[in-house]
This record gives sequence, C-alpha cells and structure tokens, in this order.
Amino acid sequence: MRIAGAPISWGVCEVPGWGHQMEPDRVLAEMRDLGLAATELGPDGFLPRATQERDKLLTSFGLGLVGAFVPVVLHDPAFDPLPVVEQALDDIDGVLVLAAATGLDGYDERPVLDAKAWAALLANLDAIAARAAERGKLATLHPHVGTVVERRAEVERVLGGCGIPLCLDTGHLLVGGTDPVWLARFAAPRIAHVHLKDVDVGLAQQVLKGDITYTSAVRDGLYRPLGDGDVDIPDIIRSLEVAGYDGWWVMEQDTVLTGEPAQGAGPCGDVRRSLDYLAGVAR
Repeated sequence: MRIAGAPISWGVCEVPGWGHQMEPDRVLAEMRDLGLAATELGPDGFLPRATQERDKLLTSFGLGLVGAFVPVVLHDPAFDPLPVVEQALDDIDGVLVLAAATGLDGYDERPVLDAKAWAALLANLDAIAARAAERGKLATLHPHVGTVVERRAEVERVLGGCGIPLCLDTGHLLVGGTDPVWLARFAAPRIAHVHLKDVDVGLAQQVLKGDITYTSAVRDGLYRPLGDGDVDIPDIIRSLEVAGYDGWWVMEQDTVLTGEPAQGAGPCGDVRRSLDYLAGVAR
C-alpha cells in the first residue's frame, strides 16, 4: 500500500479562522518520523509555491508529493475555472483533487444548484479531466461536505453525468449521506484516489440533519483515528484492491487545533494509531 499524509490531519486548513496552524517543518518532520512516503500539498502558502524550492524541502524530509486538494467554483456559467486548474496542474506532479466549491468561505453552508448550474458543473468536470489527461496528469472530484457535491443524489448525478474519476473520502461521503462501502463497490472503476478517515456516526448524523455545523463537529471529534469510528475501513480497502486500485491511500483525519501541541503529542498520535490499524488490516 502506498500511504501518504495530508496537512489537514495536523490542523492545517485553507478555511479562514479554522484553528491554530502548525509550521511546515514540524508537520513534515512528524510525517517522516511516522514513516509516511508522501504528502498532499496543503493549502496555498503552506509549502513554497516555487516547484524547485518546494521539492527541495520535501526531499529534505524524505517525502514525495502525492497531489493537491484544490477547491474551485465549477458551477457558475459566468466563471471559467480552467485558468485556476491550469495553474494547479503547473504546481503539482501528483493527483489534482478538486472540490466543487460554493464560492463561500468555509464548509458550513452551500447553495442548491439549478439545472443551468448543474450543466456547467458537469461540463467543467469533463473539460478539466480531459485537460489534465492531455498534460499527462490525473484530475479527480472529491465529494466534500459544504460543497455543491456533498449528498448521495449529487454524487450519483456526477457519476451519471460526466466521466471524471473520483477521490473517495471515507469520511466526507458518510457525513454527506453516502455509504462509502457502497461507493467503493458500486463505482470502483471510477475511484482514482482515496482519503482514509474514520467517523463518529452520531456527530455525522447531526451535521446531516443540520443540528450542528460541520466545523463544530470537526472540533468536537467528528473524525477519529482509523478503527475508532463507524466506517468499515477493511471492507472498503478489500473492495478497491479486488477491483485493482493501485493509487495512494492518504491518511486524512481533519482536525481543529486550539494551540501548538507539545512535542510528541497532538495530531501525530492519532495518525500513528491510524497507521497501526492500517498495518493490521493489510496483514
């Protein structure tokens, strides 16, 4: 298994006011010490934009770059997302992980799309997938809480209405009302990238019903180390492996920090527990 990390597991997030943001050197050092092989890019500004400088930094910690999570507005007929996507493709060597952004800050509210907006979204997704392929790269769509592709009906509409591969995020799918086990079985040929996280299903249901915001739920422990929540991680892994999945497994347990963790404490402990669990599943 090719196992990578993501800065969001260390609380590093693109959302303004999300929480305390740890410095890259500490995050990358902890990824290295945990034995991770690579990382996703993280939010704009976390790692150097200049490719040579960034790659030199990652190499100094023994890490590769697996891809980047990029929220982009894709549903507005008056907005062309391709220039943003072209820049992202310039900046990364790995997988482009798109989120269908709302255009609002954060992930606590989102619009309902009309037919015209859906047509623009699906057309843009196909155009982006094709452009990435022309450049020898891979673009995926990440169904994500607080974006315009969150709920199961929206995931199914994307599957039926365009051909872009998916990033299967075991947590965001469940919070949005899609069973990730079902998706891993039903749409395995469309899965090209995986974010692994476990979920407290009670908190997830409160988010789905609108009783609490997504940000509050994350702060309260919505995402758990693998094996500590309610997602059937082994079944998902087995289903994708049987289908021939050979991409990355990204350890991604979104968290909100209130301050700098003590050395040896904090998010690295949760990622270590997830890796220990995953090692047991792999055996």
